[in-house]
Amino acid sequence: MSFEAEENSESLLCNRFSHISTFDSDCQCLNSCDNGQLLLSNFESEGPSLEASGQPSKELISMKAAPLSRDTCKEGNDQRTEIDLSDEEVAIRDLSSLPVEDDTERRVLCTRCRRPQKVCLCPFLPAHPLTVSTSLYIVQHPAEESRVLRTVPLLAACLPEDKCKVLIARRFGEERFPELASVCKKPSTFILYPGAEASNLEEMSLTDVQHPFSLIIIDGTWSQAKDIFYKNSLFRLPKQVQLKNTISSQYVIRTQPTNMCLSTLECAAIALSVMEKNTEIQETILRPLQALCTFQLQHGAQVHHSKEHLLKNGLYDKPLPKNKRKLKKMQFLVNNVKI
Repeated sequence: MSFEAEENSESLLCNRFSHISTFDSDCQCLNSCDNGQLLLSNFESEGPSLEASGQPSKELISMKAAPLSRDTCKEGNDQRTEIDLSDEEVAIRDLSSLPVEDDTERRVLCTRCRRPQKVCLCPFLPAHPLTVSTSLYIVQHPAEESRVLRTVPLLAACLPEDKCKVLIARRFGEERFPELASVCKKPSTFILYPGAEASNLEEMSLTDVQHPFSLIIIDGTWSQAKDIFYKNSLFRLPKQVQLKNTISSQYVIRTQPTNMCLSTLECAAIALSVMEKNTEIQETILRPLQALCTFQLQHGAQVHHSKEHLLKNGLYDKPLPKNKRKLKKMQFLVNNVKI
């Protein structure tokens, strides 16, 4: 082919593409490398069908562009994905094709007890927030937010907003939590965490302590609470206290390490009744918890015995841990040794 003939051929080919977008918007997929190659080969095979002016007719372009519409291109990409992509990429593609969850279909929560409206526990809450002088600071592990049956929202619903503050984090530094840091430095602040250095709250004389009191409670599993307590220096400042109360937990729809372990709501109810010298506070705060457990048990939930009970009675059906530290803890439970 001569240089002049080759130049004319290239010019004719350019003219073909320059008129495509003018005639039909479906040819926008020509921007794709693969689609452009396919369209090019189609036009090269249809040389005799060009009009006398050297321009492709609209009918021809529509006919050639139709197989390259977005739907067709998508099908081609899907076929290529099945062959070229890994199993993980195919799985991700399948997940991305699932419909997005419609927020309107989610259960509407009660603004006070934070329960679904159909199972609202507000009838079991006090008509008005309890009058207390003690301020509660619940330092909550982030994992507790995702739990369905939580007791802290019920506790907060029983108390005034300024008397029950929930702080969510793993690490509580003075810069991020200045109010908590200031409270920890006050002599009238206590932190509820059992241990050898903790004093029994029921046996303490609070007459010499300046009012009003502040009480810090850690909300999380025992391992999470231990991590928060020992890895935050702020919690070394307040007076460490524990509950001597020997009542068994009424939160029977969740497994506890021992029979004497209590939920956050139960700890707060007992501690407030002691610090406020008002036994009615404990009864009022425990009422919604009792209603929650009763409702769950009536609708298929099972009573969760403590690990201590299961181990002592040979009912623990899970494999024993291989970790020596965890195994030692289980032996402590069986031998009535305090954790």
